[in-house]
Amino acid sequence: MELRVERDALADAVVWTARSLPARPPMQVLLGLLLEVGPDGGGLSVSGFDYEVSSRVVVDVLAADPGRVLVPGRLLSDIVRSLPAQPVELRLEGGRVVLTCGAARFTLPTMAVEDYPSLPDMPTTAGTLDSDVLSAAVAQVALAAGRDDTLPVLTGVRVEIEGETLTLAATDRYRLAVRSLPWRPEAHDLSTTALVPARTLNDTAKALAGGSEVTLALAGGAAGEGMVGFEGTAGGVSRRTTSRLLEGEFPKYRSLLPNESTASAEVATAPFVEAVKRVALVAERNTPVRLSFSADGVVLEAGGSDQAQASEQLDATWHGDGPMQIAFNPGFLLDGLGAVGAESTVLSFTGPTRPAVLTAGGGPTGDAADYRYLLMPVRLSG
Repeated sequence: MELRVERDALADAVVWTARSLPARPPMQVLLGLLLEVGPDGGGLSVSGFDYEVSSRVVVDVLAADPGRVLVPGRLLSDIVRSLPAQPVELRLEGGRVVLTCGAARFTLPTMAVEDYPSLPDMPTTAGTLDSDVLSAAVAQVALAAGRDDTLPVLTGVRVEIEGETLTLAATDRYRLAVRSLPWRPEAHDLSTTALVPARTLNDTAKALAGGSEVTLALAGGAAGEGMVGFEGTAGGVSRRTTSRLLEGEFPKYRSLLPNESTASAEVATAPFVEAVKRVALVAERNTPVRLSFSADGVVLEAGGSDQAQASEQLDATWHGDGPMQIAFNPGFLLDGLGAVGAESTVLSFTGPTRPAVLTAGGGPTGDAADYRYLLMPVRLSG
């Protein structure tokens, strides 16, 4: 096995694939990356697999002969990121891989490639959608997924398919993000759901952004056997990811979204974001930013009588029977304002102790009208 490849292409493929390598694998060979050159010699595939998630990237190379080798993944990732911007030559010499790039030369041990498990096949194609649309939608929703592995069902993004509409939803119990988007199903009467690990979905959607379209594939099965797959080409590089679906009952989130509101405020997003950041500087850990809405606008406050304090007033269009004060975790509020992605944000309320819903302002249409971010308030003492 001997090949020549552009440094940037190799680094991109190796670093992306190595991201999914397990920290504590059940088998040592799962710490390796599988490098394969097919019989035609025109492409190098870089693969990783941990029995939960598989990743595979194919890059163009000049290869003298086909072959396959398993090398330590994180070591290879560290090496290729440090290489100078010159072509990379890689060849197998006995039981070692020799990598040269300019004046740099590395010799890596190989691992038992015959013990490496076969990567799963892509499930059945469910449909396709534009890569940039998927990337933007996943970014809006995945931020609300939980990070607590003791509650695995909340670490996923629920994917709901009803004909030509695909809906993504995620929640960590403190906020909920929902986005609906059009897509192109293989069967127009397709109706199904899947719970996809948020981290895998987010990493994959980012990597496939900038391409033409992404293929979404789904497979059901017995408990623990469900699988999702994503495949696409971006920047001339073909990528494929498969992942086992999460098990468990996702919260019935639609019942949390209020059908109507009793009050609302529209605020210019950029000034609001900057004001929240400033005021939150004096908010101690786990303490909220307080928002007071009235006909005069909105006043942001943080801190208490025995500590640093901050306040700032902004213009806001308020629709309500009277003033209202509500408090939020500033980080969660900033996440929602950033995800809305509009010049102005509408906050809709049903009371100071009930969840607020953030949506795009200015009479949203298209994508902006299909995103909602629900945020639980922090109860104020007294």
